[in-house]
Amino acid sequence: MEEPNNKKTSYPPENNIKKSREKLSSSSSQKKNLLAESPKGFFSKEKNLAKRSFSERFGLYSGEQFSTVKVILHLTETVIQAILPWIILWGGYGFLISLLHYSGHLAKVNPELKAIPNILISLNIVLSLLLIFRTNTAHDRFWEARKLWGGMVNTVRNITRRICIVIEEREPEDRIEKDEVLRLVVAFAVAMKLQLRREPVNSELASLMSSSKYYTLQDVNHPPLKIAYWIGDYFQHQYERECIDDMESNALHLLLDEMVNLLGACERILKTPVPLVYTITLKMLLTFYFLLLPWELVNGLSWWTGPILAFLSSILLGIDEIGAEIEEPFGHDPNDLPLDVICKTMLRNIDDLYPSCQTIR
Repeated sequence: MEEPNNKKTSYPPENNIKKSREKLSSSSSQKKNLLAESPKGFFSKEKNLAKRSFSERFGLYSGEQFSTVKVILHLTETVIQAILPWIILWGGYGFLISLLHYSGHLAKVNPELKAIPNILISLNIVLSLLLIFRTNTAHDRFWEARKLWGGMVNTVRNITRRICIVIEEREPEDRIEKDEVLRLVVAFAVAMKLQLRREPVNSELASLMSSSKYYTLQDVNHPPLKIAYWIGDYFQHQYERECIDDMESNALHLLLDEMVNLLGACERILKTPVPLVYTITLKMLLTFYFLLLPWELVNGLSWWTGPILAFLSSILLGIDEIGAEIEEPFGHDPNDLPLDVICKTMLRNIDDLYPSCQTIR
């Protein structure tokens, strides 16, 4: 006879059941947290996208707040104004070629111009290389100028900090003199901006110095150097009064020398433009290219030759004009350096630093 099966079914202990329930509850809570955090992550991405928008980046760069459309129009305004007459000219030329093609006057000429496609291919390669070189060269000049003005901001901050901390104030008049020389430090940057823009001394400097110094600058050929002389004379006077020691006097004069060196580097960019023969050659090649291009396009595009030629000319001429605009980065164009904003930043830095100094030691 078979023995009865006395084996009992084994069940998991209560501790294991509790642990499994805890795991299930923890996993469900994690899912809820992920679902709850997903909208936050989405909105954080929106914030990051807002920081990368044209209006936000332009505001950080220039200090002006515009909408995205206004930023695009503002930055392309000068470029469009410069190339618009040429776009109209080449569009009209393309329309004229279309008209001649429609009337049949090009039927006798086109078979004799079989070399045009090969010429256009060669010009495409040459113009691409020249435009890339032009844009890179212009951007290098623009970026070097921005680094120089960034160095000017740092040097002004360092020299201001040293003047505030190192030079002693033994009498109440010493604080007045210190305030005047700190304003002259900013006046050097403002005069440097006017010198690079080839503008005369104006009211921007009047509020940063005494009236006698302001009238003196109007008869000076190089105002920044005259302001640097006044600042250096103040350092020497404080050294003779033993308000600063040898080491600090040398440090202040080195910072002043650095400001003059930065001025000279910016003048080197200003007075060494891209060789004119290179610009003339590029313009001639672009003209020759646009003269030949509609003869090749008209067979396939017919009446669309004019609009297509106008569109292509806007692209190539726009790239050339952008390079011409940023290769001289010290002007008033929207794509130039925001020198006015940089000078105001220096003035705010001095206003923030100087009240923290002690009144009289």
